[in-house]
Amino acid sequence: MGLRLAVLGLALVAAAPAQQRLTVKQLVEFVLSSIELEHPDRQVAGFLKNVILSERLDDRTIESLQGRGAGPRTVEALRRLRDASQSLPPPEPVKPEQKAPVRPPPPPEEQQRIIEEVREYALNYTRRLPDFICVQVTRRYADPSGLEFWRRLDTVTARVSYFEQKEDYKVILLNDRPVDLTMDDVGGSTSTGEFGTLLKEIFEPETEASFRWLRWGRLRGRLTHVYEYRVRKDKSKWTITWERKLSTVPAYNGLIYVDHDTLQVLRVTLQAQDIPPDFPIQEAGTVLDYDYVDIAGHQYLLPLKFAMRMRQGRLLVKNDVEFRMYRKFGAEAVITFETPEPLSEEVTTEQPPQE
Repeated sequence: MGLRLAVLGLALVAAAPAQQRLTVKQLVEFVLSSIELEHPDRQVAGFLKNVILSERLDDRTIESLQGRGAGPRTVEALRRLRDASQSLPPPEPVKPEQKAPVRPPPPPEEQQRIIEEVREYALNYTRRLPDFICVQVTRRYADPSGLEFWRRLDTVTARVSYFEQKEDYKVILLNDRPVDLTMDDVGGSTSTGEFGTLLKEIFEPETEASFRWLRWGRLRGRLTHVYEYRVRKDKSKWTITWERKLSTVPAYNGLIYVDHDTLQVLRVTLQAQDIPPDFPIQEAGTVLDYDYVDIAGHQYLLPLKFAMRMRQGRLLVKNDVEFRMYRKFGAEAVITFETPEPLSEEVTTEQPPQE
């Protein structure tokens, strides 16, 4: 597995911030997130000057945010937003959550059996895949403020060929313009390991990952077991590389979402731990979603979306990678290379376990 970051496009993203149109709910989430991340009060207030609300902000909401830790400059900026939004409609009322009956966890011996079955599945995952081609769309974003005001840097559309358990990437479009490049030619932040390598390395016995059943979940309508796992630094094979000059192999942890019915993995997350303090990248994490895909009349579980995030100082970098238009590999396989619209967030949003 590998992650690479090249600092590029800062002249673009460091330009004057564009106005942001937010609902009251989005505004509250932003301020609470800034409080939790301990962003400077002056910086938060500065970004709020570029916010336009689509709903009316009231004093009660401001007082609540002030009680949660919003600084004086932030509160002053919120009051200006309140005054400017008085002619707007009020936000929609929040519907009370209906608590469903709690499903008991499986017994310990069943939890262990599930992990062993998933291990066998993960270690043999790539052997069961057919030869195929698909379209990979990578949308790359950056935010030099560290406040998650994302600006898209570019969109890279590539053809992925998977033949005899080997992956081959060829960039076809860059910002919808035809090109003939490799992923290395494009530069910037990239990743590898989506087609089975990541999963295999977590479950290899020599990795000595520890697993713990955490809770029930639901993804794309399927009930899942959610396991927490950890990999020590001395057993890790996850390499993070900065500008092809420096690299580090961190410890990492994350979650594994296992389909309750098939015991196949629907999602795996990784979060780097114990990155050396003098390494340029301070935070790195990924989320890989799998979904069932029809190829030549057979169902296979294949990558759907891969999200990667990294932080270098205040600079945040994010890649959203989607895998679309799977076809069986062969001379008759035809793909129209165009950049499809992004997947709806609902596709990768976890739902309550009881429905």
